Amino acid sequence: MARTRKIRVGVLFGGRSGEHEISLRSALTVMSAMDPQRYEIVPIGIGRDGRWFLRGDAIAMLQEAAPKLRALSRGGTPVSLLPEPQGRALVNAPSRNGVAAAKGRAPTMPGPFDVVFPVLHGTYGEDGTVQGLLELAGIPYVGAGVLGSALGMDKDAQKRILRASGIPVVRHFALTRSETDEDARAARRLADQLGYPVFVKPNALGSSIGISKVKHARALAPALADAFQYDRKILIEASCAGREFECAVLGNDRPEASVVGEILIKGHEFYSYESKYVDPEGAEVRIPADLAAPVAERIRDISAAAFKALALRGMVRVDFLARPDLSELFVNEVNTIPGFTSISMYPKLWEASGVALPRLIDRLIDLALEDARDRSRLKFTYQPRTS
Repeated sequence: MARTRKIRVGVLFGGRSGEHEISLRSALTVMSAMDPQRYEIVPIGIGRDGRWFLRGDAIAMLQEAAPKLRALSRGGTPVSLLPEPQGRALVNAPSRNGVAAAKGRAPTMPGPFDVVFPVLHGTYGEDGTVQGLLELAGIPYVGAGVLGSALGMDKDAQKRILRASGIPVVRHFALTRSETDEDARAARRLADQLGYPVFVKPNALGSSIGISKVKHARALAPALADAFQYDRKILIEASCAGREFECAVLGNDRPEASVVGEILIKGHEFYSYESKYVDPEGAEVRIPADLAAPVAERIRDISAAAFKALALRGMVRVDFLARPDLSELFVNEVNTIPGFTSISMYPKLWEASGVALPRLIDRLIDLALEDARDRSRLKFTYQPRTS
């Protein structure tokens, strides 16, 4: 049956994460590329304090804030999403902390959502928390489910599962804050086992925030202190000097992999936050990567295998490290809500594969609705058999 109205899409952006500002850039790209003839866009900004606001001024606000890496400005109507499937819509939230709703009569809330597109990076957005809320609310949503999202954020658990699935990852150790408090030399012993240089990073964060390249033991303590600002568990990883590749995956049960791209870092020790978002000359992207066909195909195959091993759906970007001679390839990490900024690899890789951004967004929304239809056939009650 032909659809008689637009698809109502709630777009979530901002959030309680160190990647808040990057989310604003991604959301601007996504909403600007959505077909207004097909979609009714409901922009929902999430402040750093976790409060939700219906933002009718979203595009103008994001055009001002995103290029300057500013946080979400105040404004909009405070709203909430109830964790129950009957309504599937926003409700007015009481104002507090001096932030009031719009003057006069409260604006009319949009009707039930057809689908939500979380354009949230990092904690409280990409880690399964928002996905769990949307599951309880019975709303289809773009991207990985609760389990896949949690595994995508938890780098330690992610690497363990990938390794158990026969997918190569670099050697690493995980260390909690309490373990370092109890044994001040624990990190030193682990780094010594791996051999310098090592990378120290928060276990569950993206955009290279809190990551340090440690070349000698004297620099280990400051790196640990930096990473522990963002997470209670950190990783110490072996270095793999060489080349960095990225591959985009799209699909549900039958994932497709894009062409492979390469990141060429310029003037920075590694692909850091600054080289990605601050320094316009910090990195060069080469799409497609200069690779022999069998190597590129192997990267594509590993990307699809990682997608399945981690119970993902919708989209993921798989990041690789490789030896200079390509004798070894390692999955560095997967990103379940990859960046959609003007420089982000996920949309660029699909564009090079023949899927332009507006069509890519259509595909992602279609995949979310397809997954919801498939799961709607499941039973959630059980009637015991009687003899």
